Amino acid sequence: MADIELNIEPYPKQVRFFVSKKRYIAYGGARGGGKSWAARTKAELLALNYAGIQILLLRRTLTELRENHVLPLMEALKGIAEYSPTNKEFTFPNGSRIILGYCKAENDVLQYQGQAYDVIFLEEATQFTQFQFETLTESNRASGRMKKKFAPRMYFTCNPGGVGHAWVKRLFIDKEYRGKENPDNYDFIPSLVYDNEFIVKNNPEYIENLENLPEMRKRAMLYGDWDAFEGQFFPEFSRDIHVIKPFEIPKNWNRFISLDYGLDMTACYWWAVDPYGWAIVYRELHEPDLILSEAAKRIHSMCEEPYDYIVASPDLWNRRQETGQSGYEIMQDYGLSHMRPADDSRIPGWRAMREYLNPTKDPFGKDVPRLRIFETCKHAIKNIPLLQYHEIKIEDAANEPHEVTHACEAIRYGITSRPRATELPKPEPIINFEFEKPKPSPIGVGDPIIDI
Repeated sequence: MADIELNIEPYPKQVRFFVSKKRYIAYGGARGGGKSWAARTKAELLALNYAGIQILLLRRTLTELRENHVLPLMEALKGIAEYSPTNKEFTFPNGSRIILGYCKAENDVLQYQGQAYDVIFLEEATQFTQFQFETLTESNRASGRMKKKFAPRMYFTCNPGGVGHAWVKRLFIDKEYRGKENPDNYDFIPSLVYDNEFIVKNNPEYIENLENLPEMRKRAMLYGDWDAFEGQFFPEFSRDIHVIKPFEIPKNWNRFISLDYGLDMTACYWWAVDPYGWAIVYRELHEPDLILSEAAKRIHSMCEEPYDYIVASPDLWNRRQETGQSGYEIMQDYGLSHMRPADDSRIPGWRAMREYLNPTKDPFGKDVPRLRIFETCKHAIKNIPLLQYHEIKIEDAANEPHEVTHACEAIRYGITSRPRATELPKPEPIINFEFEKPKPSPIGVGDPIIDI
């Protein structure tokens, strides 16, 4: 294959994306950073320089795939590669292929199981679920069609927001790695619209529009703030006002526990309520893969002080086929008492939670939210701002990803349990030791005068 030169002029952030050789490479963080161009151009460069390489490039929907990649690639690769509309793939004379696909439904990703792709691109990665990402990693392996040595890798472009916000943020922004995840395998290249020299020079109105967005959207779309993003269900949440340092909670404050149980995740929170009805979440258990008995034992072991009640997922009162017992009964067997099913009215519950997050004047005239969280409850703090809107039910929260929703559900259960304010101690009765002395009776009235 004759040498082919692509007429490209990447700007510095895009160059960093092109030259990185990490196992997982993410690029973006805000609108207008030139992400789609960078992804398809990198795919072109790989196909031309590594004979036989098999590349898979995915978007969430067919429309996005066509507009952002199929049509631009047809133009860029005219006379260089053949395009098959049926297979949605570009074939190069050197045996390389760029296969284009989309995964509108979560299980659409299963069509790629069992295949081998040297390189996989996830365009707008936060639109893909964690399940889709993990499934695709299994297919990211040597295809066996290349002559040059090449280590398989995945490329991601991304903005804050979307169903996959949590896993992308964890890996590339927070850098919180689990199990065998190696920190050295991950590279994130942040890019803002100000880095896109073409837009800066030719379309300043676009930047102006981003600068005039409402504050929360502006933080996400213009500045790439991963703690504020489009679709965030609780924009009211702020670490500055809702997260507090632990303090010694008075022993007389009312306490209770809220629990959302699932085999995939157990989310349990300990609450204390002050005399004015302001609530503190002061302890958490957030742990995956616990069977009911293990979850009950863990919760029981963490109960360091008496509690009034445990409010828990209503489905715990359903009988299990394998045991004939309900989850509630199993948990009782392991020492958990005073359990009651939560009010699972989702939309009223979310509204109530929103009210608890909104600052309200306390009895001392200070604007304080009715819900505050100890900084030690890391999963609650992380997951509340990650909760998304439901795709169809406009007033409801999304049901996934579950690693986010369980914590939020447990806190909603706590709020809808109608926490009772701690009673102020009754004042001691006031005893008045001063009294009026009786006046002497006038002479001639009452007892006779005794002459001594």
